[in-house]
Amino acid sequence: MRIRVILYLLGAFALFLGLSMLPSAGISFLYKEKAVMAILSSAVITSGIGAVLFLIFKGQKVDVSHREGFAITAMAWISAGFFGALPYLLSGALPHFVDAYFESISGFTTTGASVFTSVENLPHGILFWRSLTHWIGGMGIILLSIAILPILGIGGMQLYRAEATGVGVSSDKLAPRLIETVKLFGLVYIVITVAGMIALIWAGMGPFDAVIHAFGTVATGGFSNKDINVEYYHNPLIEFILIVFMFISATNFALHASLLKQGPKIYWKNPEFRFYLGLQLTAIILVAINLRFSIYDSIASSLRYASFQVVSINTCTGFSSADFAKWPSFSQFALVVLMLIGGSTGSTTGAIKCLRIMLLLKQGYKELYHLIHPHALIPIKLGDRVVPKEVVMGAIGFTFLYIALFFTISLAMTFLGLDIVSAISSVATTMGGVGPGLGIVGPLSNFSEIPYIGKGLLIFCMLLGRLEIYTLLILFTPLFWKG
Repeated sequence: MRIRVILYLLGAFALFLGLSMLPSAGISFLYKEKAVMAILSSAVITSGIGAVLFLIFKGQKVDVSHREGFAITAMAWISAGFFGALPYLLSGALPHFVDAYFESISGFTTTGASVFTSVENLPHGILFWRSLTHWIGGMGIILLSIAILPILGIGGMQLYRAEATGVGVSSDKLAPRLIETVKLFGLVYIVITVAGMIALIWAGMGPFDAVIHAFGTVATGGFSNKDINVEYYHNPLIEFILIVFMFISATNFALHASLLKQGPKIYWKNPEFRFYLGLQLTAIILVAINLRFSIYDSIASSLRYASFQVVSINTCTGFSSADFAKWPSFSQFALVVLMLIGGSTGSTTGAIKCLRIMLLLKQGYKELYHLIHPHALIPIKLGDRVVPKEVVMGAIGFTFLYIALFFTISLAMTFLGLDIVSAISSVATTMGGVGPGLGIVGPLSNFSEIPYIGKGLLIFCMLLGRLEIYTLLILFTPLFWKG
């Protein structure tokens, strides 16, 4: 493990983060806010530390090893939380470090869980930085890291593998070189962001609000600048636009990037996309029926609110247009299940993801079939492609570990005094990168009441989910650091 290479790259990353704070300072300056100095100071500190590391260890012209790729990826996310917390701390918006780090990690991991009891009185510069961490975190951190590495003379394939553990089976080869694929994905990301902003402004949302919500949508993050989130607008058109862009953002970006060459049929040909779409349509219908006979007087209202919350939760965005903590038990449980499943691989969504769920279901069917036909050879396929056994076993292992950690940390949260609903949903929503949960962390509540030890556990959950578990846990194994 070459520490000099790791520090060199982390320095470049910190330098980028520091520079990325400048637009937030500009926003505060335009609104004549005192927070401008806090944000500028944060930018100077962050970029200063980055520049020092970059210059001290400059000249590391070697390829990143597999282990170093994992280390850099995990450490980049962890350090992003520290640097991203500075604007909150120095501005006084969140004076306690744990709260500031929680908010920062929630942004960069695109979780959207917040400790702010109110956001509407925050400086515009802080609100912009808060949402920008979403945008950077959604795909920005890993894409920019991969894009920067060739400039530094270092290949980036290992970092891409570290970020996309277990995803390879669904990743279409979009370009012969990784950097070309990164540029293509980045362009798609920017196009979706800009299109979302324009659509929201057209629907009646103010420009600043549109930027905030577009960042949260494309990153499937969910930070809003309104205390009651999207419910504030009471605008069906805005809700519909957000539904469309949340769905797009949680769809495999490889499909978006292939759209121009292969046309819309590329989506329907993809088995995971069909599963993802079918899952959401089924959930919307079931939840809408449940709401129609328990809360809302019309089918239209039931479909409206069911559609928004199902898509928002399943894509792991976490926007809310209604207080679903007051919904019937069936609807609440359905949303928790959707939190655990998540959207498509190769997107900005979190949780287990549809591809792994598909492989588990196919493996389950295979085992049942073997009971009837013990000697039958049944390959597991996705479309026309046979899935290698090691990929299936990887999906099974990942899902088992995900569920095991989910229950273990949920148990720990109940030990800290949380009721079982709040404990389970807080872990589900942070591991899945969703944001709101149920109980004391419901859509109109926040995470401020969670004890600091509990917040630490949930920070761990957010990192686990964003880094696909293995990338973080591997750092705790002695074998990883040997040699």
